[in-house]
Amino acid sequence: MKILVTGKGGREHALLTALAESPARPRLFCWPGSDAIFEIAERTRARDLPSLIGYMLEEEIDLCVAGEESLLVQDQGLANLCEAAGIPCWGPFKESAQLEASKEFAKQFLVRHGIPTAGYVAVETIAEARAAVTAVPVVLKFDGLAAGKGVAVCGTLAEAEAFMEAVLEKRQFGPGRMVVEECLEGPELSVFCSLVDDQYQILTPARDYKRARDGDEGPNTGGMGAVASPELVSAEVMAEVERRIVQPTVAGLQRDGLRYRGFLYFGLMLTAEGPKVIEYNCRFGDPECEAVMPLFGGDLARYLERAAQGDLQPELLEPRPGWSVCVILASAGYPETSRSGDVIRGLAAVDGVRVYHCGTRRNAAGEFESAGGRVLAVVAQAATLAEAREKVYAEAAKVDFPGSQRRGDIATLHFS
Repeated sequence: MKILVTGKGGREHALLTALAESPARPRLFCWPGSDAIFEIAERTRARDLPSLIGYMLEEEIDLCVAGEESLLVQDQGLANLCEAAGIPCWGPFKESAQLEASKEFAKQFLVRHGIPTAGYVAVETIAEARAAVTAVPVVLKFDGLAAGKGVAVCGTLAEAEAFMEAVLEKRQFGPGRMVVEECLEGPELSVFCSLVDDQYQILTPARDYKRARDGDEGPNTGGMGAVASPELVSAEVMAEVERRIVQPTVAGLQRDGLRYRGFLYFGLMLTAEGPKVIEYNCRFGDPECEAVMPLFGGDLARYLERAAQGDLQPELLEPRPGWSVCVILASAGYPETSRSGDVIRGLAAVDGVRVYHCGTRRNAAGEFESAGGRVLAVVAQAATLAEAREKVYAEAAKVDFPGSQRRGDIATLHFS
């Protein structure tokens, strides 16, 4: 079996690692990939999406797995092009991927199908945005894709004004509208499903930590860490999420004629009124993927291959008990900027945990160095949350590079 994964970050490194450990022992490829990823997967000769399709046909790839989101909506869409070429793809079609690519599309979908979410208004100009922001805190979202940086939770009018100017006047993320949204309160929860047409399987839940600094302070980031466990929330909460969120979403996709085969991420807020949807992602979350993947045994390769062909077989995945904690090591200046070229020390000393490369490269001397905002994900598993936290921080402390920053409170907030 030949499997190609698209992407280059920690999420893709985690997916490829799990695929490499599958009993099916697939031959793995990645595009665009990274130096760390190419230690377990083969490089491709593709230059862009059309040439990637040609490469997969030439190599007789059996399955394409969409890691990151941009290719799903680029040009005609990764899954659409794969279907036309006869290549099974684990990732939704372009029309369905609008659930992530357009915040306004997602809100309209949620309202149309009666799925609990925050109140909102979509605006096109800064004047409309100013008129819509009548109180703080308020959540402002760029309508399109922004690599996890297009959302601002604004506690003051000054913060809201700065973000509105960045989105609607400076066009920091490119052309597009903005969604002004009610700010929900409560602990966040990340729920993942494998979705195959009208069939679904809910996977191990997780919680990520978006703010840059301890205590959930500082600017939003792509994620500074995550915790995952079957014990993260009660069976009663998960049953309510399935009944009020997951089932209506799957039914809504069917009613709207939106074909979907792939991972679907539900970003939820557990409010006093029950779970509400903050956002959809049409792929696995990052860094939640890094925390969740080690909690599964079984045969991920066969599972995804058959699911992409329309046959969801939950028994091919074996959920593991316990806890998994992921701590991100980020570069100097992140998230406002990122610094590259800082040599990473201590990787060889790490023991008993997984290290996924989010943004690294090898220098001329063969050493790994930073090459992005989020640099490494250190992930540990244990029977208890306390053991997993102690283990991950002890091993993460062995790794360092100039300007390295990390949070010290991952997997502590919102737990009693």
